[in-house]
Amino acid sequence: MMNRLNKTFLILTVSLATSGAIAAKSAFFGDPPDNHHPWAVHDHNRPLPPVVIPAAKIAQPPSDAIVLFDGTEASFHENWRHDRPADERDQDWIVVEGALQSMRGAGKLSSIAELGDLQLHIEWRAPTEIVGKGQGRGNSGVFFMGGMVEVQVLDNFKNPTYADGTAGAVYGIMPPAVNALRPSGEWQSYDIIFRRPIARDGVILDHGSLTVLLNGVVVQDNTPLEGGSGHKKRKPLDRIFPELGALMLQDHGNPVRFRNIWYRPLRPRAIDGGTDGRLSEESTLSKRSEIAEELRQHARALEGQPKALRLLESLKYEEDASARAEADNLIAQYAAKLKKIAPPEMEDEKNQVLSLDEALQYMHRHRLISNDYPMWSFVNDLAIQQGWKEDK
Repeated sequence: MMNRLNKTFLILTVSLATSGAIAAKSAFFGDPPDNHHPWAVHDHNRPLPPVVIPAAKIAQPPSDAIVLFDGTEASFHENWRHDRPADERDQDWIVVEGALQSMRGAGKLSSIAELGDLQLHIEWRAPTEIVGKGQGRGNSGVFFMGGMVEVQVLDNFKNPTYADGTAGAVYGIMPPAVNALRPSGEWQSYDIIFRRPIARDGVILDHGSLTVLLNGVVVQDNTPLEGGSGHKKRKPLDRIFPELGALMLQDHGNPVRFRNIWYRPLRPRAIDGGTDGRLSEESTLSKRSEIAEELRQHARALEGQPKALRLLESLKYEEDASARAEADNLIAQYAAKLKKIAPPEMEDEKNQVLSLDEALQYMHRHRLISNDYPMWSFVNDLAIQQGWKEDK
């Protein structure tokens, strides 16, 4: 089933493809679509990125972010739930000074929303009072996919422990590249890019990855998930992950605090229904067919040379005998008109002739029309005769 993000992306694609802002004159420029790319290079039909307004201050949520905790009790209760039943909890997580605080015996806290690929920002602080050492000091964790993968939270500022269990580690899998922690008791920040593993019919197609910045320093760089995190034991590489899962914060017995928690869903990868990047042949041809149909629909509202250009443009994406025949007929009619125009009035046709010449030169260069296509040479020769282009 197509998820909400994919539906939004598809709607955006269709609306932009039918926009009057698409200029046929600019359509015949970069290399055309191929078997793995539904778009031409520099394609004016390709949807522009949506506008996102960045926050006035770094680390604050941009305009498209979904805020999971803004420091208020209301935000806590609207977006989070305790995993452990009330009658089995010794305490509950609490809000203190605008921060979520884990309490011993409260158990894990999970987001009510289930998330997939995302950009996550979260800030955390170990207790100001230094108590314990190693894994016993300021220990918590940020878990993805309902607990399957953990980015470790730990106060290991001048507090050594095993490498793949330090702050910024993908727990049990990969140590952070560096220890970029601020001193104990100060606020730390994580900016995390999470890509879940993708499976089809029980086969892992993408093992997923994590990129983590700790206080602005890259400590994980596209780190493979290797089946997910585990304590003492490795997880199998063929472990299947869900499409969506809760974000979880760990109660490890230390009163660690969290604040300013927000995320942004990421655009889907090509392997996951996205339309950017190198796609499979099947996905590429499907998308090309969709673009071509939108262009042919738009052509129905046009006449004459502009309609011919739009139909020619559609042939870049998908061959269609009817569209080609109609374009050929319209171009032949326009050529017949040109042959009857007296030289003094020909200048009025300059822009239309040159735009048609540009299109036909492009179509010929990329073998979308044959060498003996009569209108190609006619329009080219006419433009040269009029002094509108050089004879090359």
